[in-house]
Amino acid sequence: MISQPPQPDYELEQEAWWVERWVDLLNQYRFKKRLERGRRYAREGNILNLEHNQAKVTALVQGTAEEPYQLSIWLDAFTDEDWTYVTDSLATQALFSAQLLAGEMPSDIETVFTSNGLNLFPFTLADVHSRCSCPDPKNPCKHIAAVYYQLGDFFREDPFILFQLRGRTKEQILAALRQKRYQQVDAQMPADAVADDPTEVAPLPQKNTEGTPLSPPLQLDQFWQYDQPLDTSLVVVSPASETPLDVLNTIPLPTNDARVVTAYLREVYQTVSQNAAMTAINPDVSP
Repeated sequence: MISQPPQPDYELEQEAWWVERWVDLLNQYRFKKRLERGRRYAREGNILNLEHNQAKVTALVQGTAEEPYQLSIWLDAFTDEDWTYVTDSLATQALFSAQLLAGEMPSDIETVFTSNGLNLFPFTLADVHSRCSCPDPKNPCKHIAAVYYQLGDFFREDPFILFQLRGRTKEQILAALRQKRYQQVDAQMPADAVADDPTEVAPLPQKNTEGTPLSPPLQLDQFWQYDQPLDTSLVVVSPASETPLDVLNTIPLPTNDARVVTAYLREVYQTVSQNAAMTAINPDVSP
């Protein structure tokens, strides 16, 4: 439930792309005066209450009458089968999954929907269904138009509201994505490499497909032990020239946050690498 919604600010620059899409949808409407009256209602605080009721948005808007008008707005929800196709497609693209799990809306996410014969965004206001208790026979009335503009403000704060209007909440989408990712990881593991106890390291298969014996299972507690003598003239110890940051994709965070986190991790990796090299050269001296 959302009450006393924040007052919309339509003059902000560099809007999120999904907010721009919604505003563009409103700007395409030919009867501009109706929307302008609704925009004024939204700015003046006439929207008393706004709630998300499953795939619908319901609101109370104060008009000229003593009692506020009740209205609802909704889109055509996708079927369970449609959402299964969408989540399958999203899960196959690691970047999309990472961004959504981080609470971000990927810039080209609509390609996932169109590839499955769906449209996340409505094409026109005629694709947005609405109903108001006011006596105005025209649709949208100024009360509905006010909520249209208010929705743009809520999209700015939470892009997942658009998914909810299509029939899936943020929690449902993220849970489905996590499940798909887990299934993909399990499918890539050898059947005999899955341990009964998930905290144990499963043994590697003893032979490959050609029947060639493989190395014995890895003993993690002995991984860093080496008992054979080393020829020091053949050993070169130096800090690593590459870090995980050079291998992984961009951190799925807002641009400024990602820049700060990346800079911090680079400093940490460099320090750890240098300390590891010093320890290897002189193990009796703590870095």
